[in-house]
Amino acid sequence: MARYKVDITGINTNELKVLNGSEMIELFKRYQNGDLRAKEELINGNLKLVLSILRSFNKGNYNMDDLFQVGVIGLIKAIDNFDLSYNLKLSTYAVPLILGEIKRYIRDNNSIRVSRSIKDLAHSILRYKESYFNTHGVEPTNADIAKELGVEEYKIAQALDSLKEPMSIFEPIYNDGGDTIYLMDQIADKKDLNSDKDLLISLRKSLKKIKDREREILIERYIIGKTQMEIAEALNISQAQVSRIEKSAILSLKRMIK
Repeated sequence: MARYKVDITGINTNELKVLNGSEMIELFKRYQNGDLRAKEELINGNLKLVLSILRSFNKGNYNMDDLFQVGVIGLIKAIDNFDLSYNLKLSTYAVPLILGEIKRYIRDNNSIRVSRSIKDLAHSILRYKESYFNTHGVEPTNADIAKELGVEEYKIAQALDSLKEPMSIFEPIYNDGGDTIYLMDQIADKKDLNSDKDLLISLRKSLKKIKDREREILIERYIIGKTQMEIAEALNISQAQVSRIEKSAILSLKRMIK
């Protein structure tokens, strides 16, 4: 279970208290009679509930400290509005509020804004796919989904893509024990390279002073605009080798400039 642990700055999660049922009822009675210390005990006694919810977000690119604070806001709202007469567990009432606060925070702080209509379509697609699979035992095609929901087929992939988290170009995608290959190494540069002729002239002069293989790879990468994978296939070597040669060549050029 250790791999699922959520680490929160300044809090030893192993020492957090968990209230039992009778303690919870007694504290709620005290709080509803105006005892604010009882409210604090209720919050501290249910922090592990917030942590358990955060486990599902632990593998994303989120700041766990921020999500924890937001989750505690949801917990406080649940405690403030909880009614003992409903004969429910606090966790049953609190989980949707905590999740709602966390998801709202993630949505509002996402660097990529997606319209509500596209997200609604994406969730409709997921619901239909689940229903279709349960009935037929296979996934529906995009054409089936488009017909059922009354939308153009190309919007299916667009809507589902809106649910994906954006990935940094510095995300590592491969490591053979040596050099790490990042997402940006897979991306070709398609911009108009003639827009900075002085830079190209300076680069070509420096390229004449490095090894032939290093020069060849740098030209392919930064002048022609190929990806490391494309260069590796053309030279019949691994992408990791291309990455090493490229880094060595850049280091050589930097030394010449100095």
